Amino acid sequence: MNDKRILIVEDNQEISSMLEEFLSGHGYEIECAYNGRDASVCLKDRQYSLILMDLMLPYKSGNDLIEELRTHSDVPVICLSARSNLETRIEVLRMGADDYILKPFDLDEVLVRIEVVLRRSNAEAEKRDKSGRLLCIHKLVLNPEENHAAIEGIPLALTAKELAILQLLMEHPKKTFSKANIYEAVWQEPYYYEDNTLNVHMSNLRNKLKRADPENEYIETVWGIGYRLAGEVLEIKRSERNWMERV
Repeated sequence: MNDKRILIVEDNQEISSMLEEFLSGHGYEIECAYNGRDASVCLKDRQYSLILMDLMLPYKSGNDLIEELRTHSDVPVICLSARSNLETRIEVLRMGADDYILKPFDLDEVLVRIEVVLRRSNAEAEKRDKSGRLLCIHKLVLNPEENHAAIEGIPLALTAKELAILQLLMEHPKKTFSKANIYEAVWQEPYYYEDNTLNVHMSNLRNKLKRADPENEYIETVWGIGYRLAGEVLEIKRSERNWMERV
């Protein structure tokens, strides 16, 4: 797949054309969808390196598209919206968006945000373990190579950031991580101040784990310090345990 292929989902054709012309001029391959229904078809049938998405769309909202997309893909999503209230931004991040840009926007800022999100996404892909190992704790099995986690064989619908946080904790099960540690490891940029981004992703991850396995706690809060894994991790090779090949 072209690693610079972007889908623009924007019902305002003037804005869409402006973005398409600008980003094409910077080497990106652009496709456009002008409503949520057409975007849903594109996201099911094709692969993209990033989605640039308005929230207020005909037929199907951007929120619904993100929720639908996160059931089967961790492709980065940057939302474009005139809605500036904090609740909307938190909701969109909780659903799995990677960034949020307010309208009206500067085209150069959009370009920089795209570059940053793609750089993070590519770095995460490069860091994935290629040894074929599985990390196991309680009823959870994490396959770093295939970017996949499951509890009792049932896949967890985790975003890329949630999976990266979980993998970080499982690879260092005895370490207590500060918020700054986790943010800088997962987002790969300096942690200057607390803007609730990490809190939202951590809360979402813990809620998904709790729903999938109410009997066990997977992540502990160490008050005044940060977070650590709640239990011992078993690391095995897939070839050593055939019954786990389905994970």
